[in-house]
Amino acid sequence: MQTLREFTRKTRRGNILKIVREHYLRDDIGCGSDLCRQCFQNEVHQLTSQHEIQSSLFKFPHYIVLDTNVVLDQIDVLEEDVLRNVVVLTTVLNEVKHKSSSIYKRFNELVHDRTRNFYVFVNEHHKDTYADREPDETANDRNDRAIRMATKWYDDHLQASQSPKDLERSGRAATRVILLTDDAGNRAKAEAEGILVANAAEYVKSLEDFPLLMDKLSHKSFESEKHALPQYPPHLSMKELLEGLRQKKLLQGAFQASRENYLEGSVNVEQFEKGILIQGRESLNRAVDGDLVAVELLPESEWSAPSEIVLEEKNVYADDVPSEERAEEEKDMLQQVQAASKALTAERTPTGRIVGIVRRKWRQYCGILQPSLIEDTNRHIFVPADRKIPRIRIETRQAAKLQNQRIIVTIDTWPRNSRYPHGHFVRSLGPLGDTATENEVILLEHDVPHCKFSEEVLSFLPKMPWSITEEDYSKRVDLRDLYICSVDPPGCTDIDDALHCRELPNGNLEVGVHIADVSHFIRPGNAMDKEAAARGTTVYLVGKRIDMVPELLSSNLCSLVGGVERFAFSCVWEVDQEANVLAKRFHKSVIKSKRAMTYEEAQVLIDDSTEQGEIAKSLRHLNRLAKILKKRRMDNGALVLASPEIRFQVDSETHEPLEVEVKQMRETNSMVEEFMLLANITVAEHIAGEFTECAVLRRHPRPPPTNFDPLVKAARYQGFEVDIESGLVLSHSLDKCVKDDNPYFNTMIRILTTRCMMQAVYFISGSLQKEEFFHYGLAAPIYTHFTSPIRRYSDIMVHRLLAASIGADGTYAQLLERKANEELCHNLNYRHKMAQYAGRASVALNTHLFFRGKEEEEEGYVLFVRKNALQVLIPKYGLEGTLYLKTDKDGKDGVERTKSDIVFTFNEEDHTQRCGNVVFHSFDPVTVRLSLDSRNVQHEKLIFQLVKPYIKGFSVEPTATEADNQAPPPSKKTKKDKKKKYPPPFLN
Repeated sequence: MQTLREFTRKTRRGNILKIVREHYLRDDIGCGSDLCRQCFQNEVHQLTSQHEIQSSLFKFPHYIVLDTNVVLDQIDVLEEDVLRNVVVLTTVLNEVKHKSSSIYKRFNELVHDRTRNFYVFVNEHHKDTYADREPDETANDRNDRAIRMATKWYDDHLQASQSPKDLERSGRAATRVILLTDDAGNRAKAEAEGILVANAAEYVKSLEDFPLLMDKLSHKSFESEKHALPQYPPHLSMKELLEGLRQKKLLQGAFQASRENYLEGSVNVEQFEKGILIQGRESLNRAVDGDLVAVELLPESEWSAPSEIVLEEKNVYADDVPSEERAEEEKDMLQQVQAASKALTAERTPTGRIVGIVRRKWRQYCGILQPSLIEDTNRHIFVPADRKIPRIRIETRQAAKLQNQRIIVTIDTWPRNSRYPHGHFVRSLGPLGDTATENEVILLEHDVPHCKFSEEVLSFLPKMPWSITEEDYSKRVDLRDLYICSVDPPGCTDIDDALHCRELPNGNLEVGVHIADVSHFIRPGNAMDKEAAARGTTVYLVGKRIDMVPELLSSNLCSLVGGVERFAFSCVWEVDQEANVLAKRFHKSVIKSKRAMTYEEAQVLIDDSTEQGEIAKSLRHLNRLAKILKKRRMDNGALVLASPEIRFQVDSETHEPLEVEVKQMRETNSMVEEFMLLANITVAEHIAGEFTECAVLRRHPRPPPTNFDPLVKAARYQGFEVDIESGLVLSHSLDKCVKDDNPYFNTMIRILTTRCMMQAVYFISGSLQKEEFFHYGLAAPIYTHFTSPIRRYSDIMVHRLLAASIGADGTYAQLLERKANEELCHNLNYRHKMAQYAGRASVALNTHLFFRGKEEEEEGYVLFVRKNALQVLIPKYGLEGTLYLKTDKDGKDGVERTKSDIVFTFNEEDHTQRCGNVVFHSFDPVTVRLSLDSRNVQHEKLIFQLVKPYIKGFSVEPTATEADNQAPPPSKKTKKDKKKKYPPPFLN
């Protein structure tokens, strides 16, 4: 049967286009029920009488039809293995797909899980359930009518299929079909049409065998707050927002909440370099970190400056009424900040207030339940692990069980009359403080995909045992006789690069960088390729690695281990003795690494003059050339930056940190780095020349001059002038920042410089002008990533471009499609940033585990001077911490303390703190006592207490012996954490 579907579409020019399409209807689409004897069932029954749900609302067997809003709002309920015999209409499936891709993906997994008995009924093509859109009927009303029509048909169809005599004989009630909808209008129409209907909350509450399922219900409002007074201004409607944005009365951007001050945030807007500052609860107006918001810019006379106060919110409880005292405190704090900023006209920044939400970016959040003051209450406050996320009100009946557990909660809504957003409990992760649980929190909070690879992905792996065939040899350059070796950190199993250097008869040298040929195993467009593209990068935690590709590839078939034949993509140069490149070539190859070494082993081999083997000679040539290449880069203006990096010795059984130490850098680290940089630059030049519109490149934007203000001021106080006119003069300025009495001073200056840098990003060559390709940190006119395809998807993309350019592999549509590749680059930039943050969070977690139950006194330096704190760096451990100061007698700096006569005074002009005769400047040496504060069970933190200089009433008394001497040596066998080498910080 055929019908016609008509709909209109507005063109870009504003014309109305009428579209008519043929639509086929069928009479052979089965209902999927094992009770039916009428339908032709072309597959195994999905709706069976074996899985009946006991409901106090519907005391008879029944199937469930879901409305779209139930799927969108109650997906956490649906994912629980409770609801069975669910009819999924294609109308609903299409609406969910259109409204939320993330929920569609989760719902689709449920539909395809045969154990759950979810049956997709193609109602849009069934002759009895198709609904034509009526005149003046909205698309939403038409879809609601289609859902009711299909539910009614199902119920009538099943009743006709069940014989009254058979039901009487069996003593069973007839199976009916009920509609679950949270749309009041749709429900009223369904009841009028004689359809059995309920909302999601009513139905879940009727499942008496599953009382805890009510915790997962999405709540739009709580009974206790329905009549509360508004605490926030109303949001503008979407129509008002769009009109304001069109007239440029409003600005749009992503909201970023402050980690250090819960009453402050900023909105990144294209028109303003540093974004728009938002201060105060009313101006923040219910925005959550990541939301796309509309901002109204305040008059310039009302602009403010970012507060330097570290402000944490005090505990509140789920049953608290809005506190006038708390509101007054917040207003007082805001007035103090604004008054101080008015005195500093130069530091004032564009300031605004949020007037509406364009698009929410809510996700699932990890955290803990705050203990309630009231016994047997269902209302609780959830405290997220991420300080940028506000606390969330939830209802749960299992609070006692969830105490001291890490749990996941999601936000449902944030009404005007509630101080906090409303949400619901999703699931428990495990005990608070457990290493496995805390690692899971890190991965979830940083949106790191870490589930096991699906069977579909694994199906594209080579069948084992795998070996290189004669056909493979014929298509590649055979380099198995070369003395190729790899140099990596200890314990590294995903070896993706190897090197060689040999003397040529003409007196020149041949240098080769050989990179694992991952693109040979991962073909474009298959499930493994899509999964690698979605993950973007391998993520390294302490003692744990989240692979981008399955382990068979990352640690076996693609890893360039010693003594085994492997596929490689080789970049080979002919250079003279002064490291000038005379010729270059690229080819796919077969190599056999002669040795896989650690940086330390390679350094020993280079330094031992008695070693005269081919590998030792190769390494010495490479090391000598690398020094020339590095000097040349420095002379061109490349920056040598620094970041405090540490590594842990991890217990091989418990995986707990036993020792923490600063990472050592050797000449061999620099040697490998230089040739990886040379390979990346050489490949970038080649693919940009071959593919001018779609080459995948990496750029490092020049930081705006204002970024360098903290560095310039700090160096000036120490008697040094830092010139930021260009990368070259900045590099020379940093080289001059040396103090004979403080050997760590230059490192600290470089750490400060690193903080001033912009993030390096991937981009497509056709999207920018050539002048914008520049990589500021490397002083390179063009750059890309080629050398780590096992752990970076960007490198796989570059390999495919390079292979296509030399005829080693074919092209395909998406390889040359600029828009698709720009979207890929956007995801890669996001994944790369999140991987960095996750790695830092893992280091912080293990630092806390290491200091648990310990106290140590260490030498440190003041890195920053803040209004109410000193940021202190401990060189021995490469870690930073905050030493809080008493800035007034009332504790209004946001940290609860007892009153004291010791008061520190902050000088705005030279950024110093004074207490009596003691003055603290940036880079001043201090001695601090380190200990772990576990009072806040969720946010354990290292406490820095001042030992020297001694301030009576504030400093702690020094211990009689050094804490290092008290700590017992590790008794168990240790192993280094498996951490891959990283390029310099500005490349990350």
